[in-house]
Amino acid sequence: MSLIIRCVEKDDMNQLTDLMYQYIVDFYKRPKPPIKNIHNLIDTLLEKNRGIQFVAEQDGKLLGFATLYFSFSTTKADKITVMNDLFVVEIARGTGVAQELFKQCEKYTKENAYAHMGWVTATDNYRAQRFYEKMGGSLGS
Repeated sequence: MSLIIRCVEKDDMNQLTDLMYQYIVDFYKRPKPPIKNIHNLIDTLLEKNRGIQFVAEQDGKLLGFATLYFSFSTTKADKITVMNDLFVVEIARGTGVAQELFKQCEKYTKENAYAHMGWVTATDNYRAQRFYEKMGGSLGS
């Protein structure tokens, strides 16, 4: 089956929770947040008022996610999106999944009249920084 990039749905809660724990705990080596906190964040993003999440799905399995938060830029005097998260499971890295998630975030930003899409990543995540630069993203806002 082909790769599907789409908005997160309520039915994604369990798989997305697992992905977010892989991202937070395994990848970034941060403490495991309570599951209630993860579910509250997902529910907040499902409302699409303060941000939005996209997932990459293939054969019913989620391979990655991207999170856009909605904000403002004083220097642009306009609303912007900030990609705070872009995560792809290890077995799907290098297959184009990250590029498709990034493109979906760009598309959403443009179609919803945001002035700019910035990105945020750890200062030592050089791979992500190179990826964002290659995709034409710019640091912060």
